[in-house]
This record gives sequence, C-alpha cells and structure tokens, in this order.
Amino acid sequence: MKLNFAKQTKAITFADDLIILTCGKLVKAENFTNTKLSKITTWAKNYKIELNDNKTTAILVCRRKRQERNELHVFLNYKLLKEVSQIKYLGIIIDNKYKFRKHITYAAEKCTKLVYSLSKSAKTTWGIRHEVLKIIYEGAILPLLLYEAPVWIDAIKYTCDSRKYIRAQK
Repeated sequence: MKLNFAKQTKAITFADDLIILTCGKLVKAENFTNTKLSKITTWAKNYKIELNDNKTTAILVCRRKRQERNELHVFLNYKLLKEVSQIKYLGIIIDNKYKFRKHITYAAEKCTKLVYSLSKSAKTTWGIRHEVLKIIYEGAILPLLLYEAPVWIDAIKYTCDSRKYIRAQK
C-alpha cells in the first residue's frame, strides 16, 4: 500500500492485519487518524477490499491519566469504532498504558500449561531424560517466553517510581 501519511501517523501492515499509530493531543490525533482511515477506506474500495468495521477497534495509549474527554471519536465507514483498553496485534497484547503486563502474564500462563502437560506425560513414562527436557525447553518454552521480546522487554524494567526506572536504564 502506497499512501502518504503525515509524520504523526504510521501504518504497519502484515498480511491482513493493519495498525495505525498516531501521536499527538487527543483531538489532533483523532483528526489525523480519521483522515488516514478515510484514505485507507478509499484505497481499499478501489482494490475491492472490504474492511471489517465490526472487528476494528481503537485504543488510546497514554501513560498519564486522561485529561481531555473520556471517549475517542474514530470512525471507519462512518461508524464509530469501539474503544478498548487492550488489543492483540500479531500475538502481542498491547494495553492502554503500554506496560505489557497482560502480555507477560499470558505468555507465562501458556508456558505453565505446557510444563504441566509435559510433567503429566513424564510421570506416565517414568520421567523424561535431561537432554529431552532441554530440547523441549529450547524448542517450545523459550520461544513462547521470548516472542517479540524487543517490543515489550522494557516493561519488565519499568516501575512506578521514575527514579528506579532511570537507574534501570543506565
């Protein structure tokens, strides 16, 4: 897709997934987003692609408490998009505070379930050799834990105390 966007806006596409990122004060960000969504809708119609406005959501990511009005006014096909507090994009759960706690919890729970399943099968066969456990760990558990880690890894270092955060960055 070759659409020109303002410097405040970036579109990231992968297969049939699209995410539009817009920076700025709420009203300006809404205006930029609505303009870009209009361009994308026109482009999609020209190429006979249908955008599903029922599956499309909007999220306002901000670490500070919202000072402006409480609702977003972002539209697709003249329909107000539902505002959510988290989205899942390409397997990563992004929350409205950009802290990734839900994603980290989700990955840990998946690994716990996998370890539990493996331990049940190990008991029925009188245990799994150490080499096999290492292969399972490197091939199944590590990839689950580290999936897209460069995106969310700083969230682990972040604390509410900004002085600790600055020290963790050094």
